[in-house]
Amino acid sequence: MPQPFLESLSPEARGLLLAAARPVSFVKGATLVRHGDAARGAFVLREGGAEARIPAPGGECIVVARLAGGDIFGEMALVEAGTCTATVVATSHVDGWFLTFEDFRAVVSQRHPAARELQHGVTIVLAGRLRALNERLAAIASPEDRPSRAREGAVPLADVARPRRAPFDLASFLPRLAFFERFPPDEIDEVIAPARVLEAPRGALLHAPGGAAHAVLVVARGAVEVVRPVDGMERRVAVLGPGKPLGFMGVLLGSAHGTWAFAREASTLLEIPADAFRALYFGESPAASRVRSAVQRSLLEALGRTNRALTRLAAHARLASRDREAALIEEAGAAQLWAEGGAPG
Repeated sequence: MPQPFLESLSPEARGLLLAAARPVSFVKGATLVRHGDAARGAFVLREGGAEARIPAPGGECIVVARLAGGDIFGEMALVEAGTCTATVVATSHVDGWFLTFEDFRAVVSQRHPAARELQHGVTIVLAGRLRALNERLAAIASPEDRPSRAREGAVPLADVARPRRAPFDLASFLPRLAFFERFPPDEIDEVIAPARVLEAPRGALLHAPGGAAHAVLVVARGAVEVVRPVDGMERRVAVLGPGKPLGFMGVLLGSAHGTWAFAREASTLLEIPADAFRALYFGESPAASRVRSAVQRSLLEALGRTNRALTRLAAHARLASRDREAALIEEAGAAQLWAEGGAPG
């Protein structure tokens, strides 16, 4: 089982978190958050238990997640505003803390190892939720699956050129990219200093399942299609346009790629070597904190894409009168307890 969030932190990082958070208590049966409410921050449980519930036909409720002492929920609202997708109810007396978005941003902007560890801890929680959700998604048959384009023995980046500079004014273009949208110009320079420019023709293989994550790629122009192998087929995970990164969690966790990535069209990419990206991400400069925030926003986008894929699969199941299957799929999405701004769906 995953280690509870509080236990994963050092005493210094835990102290920093709790100093910024507000103590809260709830009696058994009390509602911590309600389905459809705006998500304003994260709860960390010190002791007690709670259940996340969604409404079911007939006026009943379905439990989609259970929480215990040391657990965190609502951490996605520490990155971006969103909507609660479930009602969380105390199943016993609960003591804990509530941390607002604003207080979290103030804490992690500090140039201190404990602030860096706390921000990275939230990244790990988000990555764990995404991994679990993708595993649920991969176990569900999809009409969107198609024959695999996998090429036996293909070498990633073999068809990619590495010119000395981009064929357009890259420096003036970078501030417009989503990854760098909250960076001042000097910090953009710091991030791209170790980067190399790649020119990938349409169809070029960028990485393959099982391959080591040697670099983080940021799309500067063009688009990259990411697909996951599923039972001898492939399933589209994402189409990443300008400003979107790929490969960052493999670099940060030292894990192999789990997907294929192809240039969907002729594309210009920035290649940041793994060691350089880790040095940036785990650094203590203002740029490092912004890189960690950019990674978290990218994880939220990935969670949103996966939830939308689950919604499509649930719709297909309902059209085929497979209501029980549809309900299980919808429960998997609601268990994330957060949705992108707007209706929770």
